[in-house]
Amino acid sequence: MDFNELFSFLYDLQQNNNKEWMDANRKRYQYVRNEFINWLDHLNTILADIDPDYFSTPGKKGINRINNNLLFHPNKPVYKDHFGAGLDQRSKQGDFYIHIGLSECILAGGYWKPENKTLKSIREAIDYNGDELVKILNKKSFKTAFSGLYDDGSQLKSAPKGFSKEHEHIDLLRNRTFAVMHPLQEEVILSKNFTDYVINIYKEMLPFRRYLNQAVTV
Repeated sequence: MDFNELFSFLYDLQQNNNKEWMDANRKRYQYVRNEFINWLDHLNTILADIDPDYFSTPGKKGINRINNNLLFHPNKPVYKDHFGAGLDQRSKQGDFYIHIGLSECILAGGYWKPENKTLKSIREAIDYNGDELVKILNKKSFKTAFSGLYDDGSQLKSAPKGFSKEHEHIDLLRNRTFAVMHPLQEEVILSKNFTDYVINIYKEMLPFRRYLNQAVTV
């Protein structure tokens, strides 16, 4: 797809973030959205071929709404400044998230402040075999791609209930979010090799996501 069109549309939307403008430009929005969905479908096919555990997620299922939820966030603009989608979107597991927008462009995966049951399962996995997660996080290429776990500021100041503060993996156990994020530069998105770039990041993230998803499902 032509991501220049996507960025151009988002820029114009940002300057005219209201329903009247969107209604007048509905065909333009549908064109960009459909192009993005087609690109997601193409990526979905490739990822299904390279990952035997991949859960097929067509673009229409993976793409997020562009409308902000004003019921819970009344101070937000009517529309988002990005297109977002989750692939490999198996129920109750962490997906592979794609976010392309004006203020931020990222590839991400994992669990953002999961519910207590999910968080407990992840911590139990770390207690049982945290060395494996440490090995994944310390891999040189992984650290280059993601710079470690994403720090959202929610880490506990002490050990979580049921775990000793002397635990060898206490720094991991104190996390409430288990996710990684790879920033995308606009020139990379606009390059002809962008799809291959996304695939390489997916592969690099895969052992991390598999570890967490196995912890949640076992």
